[in-house]
Amino acid sequence: MIYNPDMETMNRADMEKLQLERLKRIVRYCYDNVKLYHDRFDSIGLDPDKFKTLSDIQYIPPTTKEDLKNNYPFGMFAVPKKEIVRIHASSGTTGKPTVVGYTRNDLNMWSEIMARLCVAAGATEEDVAQIAFGYGLFTGALGLHYGLERLGAMVVPTSSGNTEKNLMLMKDFGVTLLIATPTYALYMGELAKELGYKKEDFKLRIGMFGSEGCTVEMRSKIEEVLGLFATDNYGMSELIGPGVSGECIYREGLHIAEDHFLIEILDSNTLEEKPEGEAGEVVVTTLTKECIPLLRYRTRDISRMNKQPCKCGRTSARMDKIMGRSDDMLIVKGVNVFPSQIESVLLPIEQIGNNYMIYVTKEGYSDALEVKVELIDASLLTKYSELENLTRHIRGKLRATLGIDAKVNLVEPKSIEQFTGKAKRVVDLRNK
Repeated sequence: MIYNPDMETMNRADMEKLQLERLKRIVRYCYDNVKLYHDRFDSIGLDPDKFKTLSDIQYIPPTTKEDLKNNYPFGMFAVPKKEIVRIHASSGTTGKPTVVGYTRNDLNMWSEIMARLCVAAGATEEDVAQIAFGYGLFTGALGLHYGLERLGAMVVPTSSGNTEKNLMLMKDFGVTLLIATPTYALYMGELAKELGYKKEDFKLRIGMFGSEGCTVEMRSKIEEVLGLFATDNYGMSELIGPGVSGECIYREGLHIAEDHFLIEILDSNTLEEKPEGEAGEVVVTTLTKECIPLLRYRTRDISRMNKQPCKCGRTSARMDKIMGRSDDMLIVKGVNVFPSQIESVLLPIEQIGNNYMIYVTKEGYSDALEVKVELIDASLLTKYSELENLTRHIRGKLRATLGIDAKVNLVEPKSIEQFTGKAKRVVDLRNK
């Protein structure tokens, strides 16, 4: 099933023609209504009406998260306050939050692309959808909420936390579709097992996960403990929230809502376009947003593009699952390390749990990497020989994957903080 065949199966030439029309309009709109873009264009002598091809987008200087923070709270808005019907914002844990606004047309567009994404993942109007994202300024919960209501599904807005009640309602309401962060979904599955639930107690069939990275290994674990089919989706508050792209049932890339978002894959250092199929930074231009349009927004996420039609029937370009973030990449002893690489090593190992932390410190003048991970069986802590062998095995696996040595610290079950929202697993103490 395809929710909007006119857009989702449009041929490549017609889609690029539509994108060019919308690019021309949004560039002029930004110049006329957003001071940052007006001043930036004037400072480099860029004519907002010069755009004749999609490749002309290269002449626009990128927009960064710092631009949004420097214009906190409403300096990037292109409409007066009276036209704004909702505000969302990032968590702001490292300072002022990134604030985004929505007009009625923005919310209507968001609901439409979320309905598309849900259908691509296999959702129907018959589903009972439990949303275990945190509600509030975070965009994830309400984005999925309104998309699923647009589709006609029954929405159960439980939010995250109070996990025992979440599990009770999941069983009693006959929930068939779960929305959560991958970390929280995995925790729900583990707690359900501890509380004596069996997979047969639930009617789950689909999981739609987002807000944080999810390796193939983590997805497999979630599917195993909850007995569902898991899909990934992508977005961020600055762009719209979730809905920029999402997997279909074939899971061969995330279908991009190309009629609303123009995506480039660029070299993070040179900002030159990468050939199709090569990995680079995801840079996004919003083509239809009214309140806070963004031109060439640097997401810092790493992915690659595939413009070939999918066997699901959709012709929209697809992007790979996010491989990591350029600003999350750790340089340890001169080696590039992504947290997702460490997760891919840890999760398949049977004796350890799914909760872990990564610490980077200084030992003298040299970097040191430590991975702390929970054991499944606490009694192993008293069996020195077995504990030593397991530690050595994990260190060897990490060394083979990362190219550097890492200290491994195996700890008691439930001794590491359990995240119900986006997991923050990396602590870099080198500058402390």
